[in-house]
Amino acid sequence: MKASWEKIEKNVGVLDIEVEAEQVAAALDKAFKKVVQKVNVPGFRKGKVPRSIFESKFGVESLYQEALDIVVPEAYVEAVGETGIQPVDRPEVDVEQFGKGQVLKFKAKVIVKPEVELGEYKGIVLEAKESAVTEEEISQELERLQGRHAELVPVEDGAVENGDTVSIDFEGFVDGVAFEGGQAEKYSLEIGSGSFIPGFEEQLVGLNKGEDKDITVNFPENYHSEELKGKEAVFKVHLHDIKRKNLPALDDEFAKDVSEFETLEEFKSDLSQKLQERKDSEVQRNKETEVVEKASEAAQIDIPPVMVENESAQMVREFENRLRSQGMNLEMYFQFTGQSEDALKEQMRGDAEKRVRNNLVLEAIAKAEGIEASEEDINAELENMSKMYQRPADELRTILSANGNLGDLTHDLVAKKTVDFLLANSK
Repeated sequence: MKASWEKIEKNVGVLDIEVEAEQVAAALDKAFKKVVQKVNVPGFRKGKVPRSIFESKFGVESLYQEALDIVVPEAYVEAVGETGIQPVDRPEVDVEQFGKGQVLKFKAKVIVKPEVELGEYKGIVLEAKESAVTEEEISQELERLQGRHAELVPVEDGAVENGDTVSIDFEGFVDGVAFEGGQAEKYSLEIGSGSFIPGFEEQLVGLNKGEDKDITVNFPENYHSEELKGKEAVFKVHLHDIKRKNLPALDDEFAKDVSEFETLEEFKSDLSQKLQERKDSEVQRNKETEVVEKASEAAQIDIPPVMVENESAQMVREFENRLRSQGMNLEMYFQFTGQSEDALKEQMRGDAEKRVRNNLVLEAIAKAEGIEASEEDINAELENMSKMYQRPADELRTILSANGNLGDLTHDLVAKKTVDFLLANSK
């Protein structure tokens, strides 16, 4: 096989590839063995038709597409490795010559990873961050714990307030017609949670138990349902019950209930230590983010739009995985928030572009500084994963290798070492 690479514009170039006639013949043989299993020829069992009879009846050309599907991807992967380019999207393939006994000639138009022109990345000045835990932060954490351990008490005489949990029936109408998915019975809703369409929860405040109310809201312009986006809707609501949080007293009994400590002071001391550890970790993460972003801002890169599109899609998948871990999915999320998938991707686009840019800059710095992940680094990380997942390190290595993810682990380790290098050389 022969391959040559020519850059034609910015991050786009063309691979010229030639594949020997022998490889074409081998691909045609594979194609025949596959296609012959699907054809019926009188006098022969399926899959047993001789090659010569098949070609005389159907023509060798009937094998061409199948053979191309076999040989082109193999040749393309080999050409990418031979020329050392780094594609970031699927190629546009143009077959110029293909036939029995012929050399295969094709061109592949490819978008490749952009070149990075690094700016100053050593001696980056970082902002000093306050890391001491304050009494106010300890009080806020105690209030949060109070809320988590609060008892929901029925409100028999009184109106809905922000923070209450209500049980409601509702049915939604647009232009006087009920719409699908717009009704529920005895639905539990925390007022102020932002779970429903903007304006819905606020209009329940002041309602008394047993009362009915018509609530008018407007679906957002980017709502996932074409039939509802931008439309005014009226929800007929019946309020069944109101429950309000009864906060426990902050005393020694509270400390015993929520921790292993006997007194509130002991609990507060431990809480202060944990908050300090959390804050120190947060300060460290912020320093890492800041040093990478400043190195990234100093660099010059022309990022192909497809890289941002792919990263946005990856971020949506990651977001969906987090939702699933909470018992939700994207469809439920869109219904609750009134958002669409396109709007979610657009919302993530800025972060996706920043992530792509930062990764490219870290790769370029690692290359410039000769930063690599040694076998010792990989083994140490596998040992950490072993403790986390309670599985032997060798088993994890085998799984990662089989799934093709060992390279990702190595890439992540190099990125981490590069961030450590930037921090060590910052001011």
